[in-house]
Amino acid sequence: MKTLYWIGGIAAAGLLIGTGVRLAAHSGDEAAATPAAAAIPQTAGAPLAGAVPAVTARADAGSTVTGVAAASDGQYQVGDHLKQSATVTDQPYKASGKMVGGYREIAWESLIPKDWDAMAPFKGLKLDQLDDNDPRADAALWKAKKYWKDAPVDPSMEGAAVRLPGFVVSLDREGEALKEFLLVPYFGACIHVPPPPANQIIHVKSSKAIKNVRTMDAVWISGVVKVERSDSSMGAAGYSMTAVKVEPYTEPDNS
Repeated sequence: MKTLYWIGGIAAAGLLIGTGVRLAAHSGDEAAATPAAAAIPQTAGAPLAGAVPAVTARADAGSTVTGVAAASDGQYQVGDHLKQSATVTDQPYKASGKMVGGYREIAWESLIPKDWDAMAPFKGLKLDQLDDNDPRADAALWKAKKYWKDAPVDPSMEGAAVRLPGFVVSLDREGEALKEFLLVPYFGACIHVPPPPANQIIHVKSSKAIKNVRTMDAVWISGVVKVERSDSSMGAAGYSMTAVKVEPYTEPDNS
């Protein structure tokens, strides 16, 4: 079940029925959203509904996020996104008025060119009708891997001073301190499910080691974006950032 588990991970991350549909809507092509949304079973009894279990193990020990190590009773499960300010969530492609310490909060969608469809490799596929021996599933898997690795970035993001929340994927540590990591938009990315598209991964470096942060911890990060590609064993990043501030994630007050 490796192939369908991989594709199921994408579904759990909300990209087939979430981001893909939102991108199509923002581009003005409502009809384009239909095949992608229809490709994923919507009922609880559908074959893929349970294809991606709750997280049962951490990539490294000693998480500082309360409850994550408790598997299905944890604070986050595979595919969970972090909440952001309402103004950012409602209009992800418009400049946010939410400023913190001189950094403007952005949505992850802001890093994706408006005319790029993340789910193009899966258009027309009915995943609930495929099994792991179906050559169409395997072909879609490899097509999607390359398509996401080569995902285009938005050049207008160069030099933008931004703030956004995400999950940490550790790359370089000095003992218990972290100096280099990937920031990803949903829980489990690069660890329990495949890497997101390159335009949804930020390669973060810090001038000083960050303590008490581990893989899959949730953080707010502030810094200046560079349009710069990098590859690692955990995934290809389309952007980089030198972290000015890394803070434990707290949910925004949208009241």
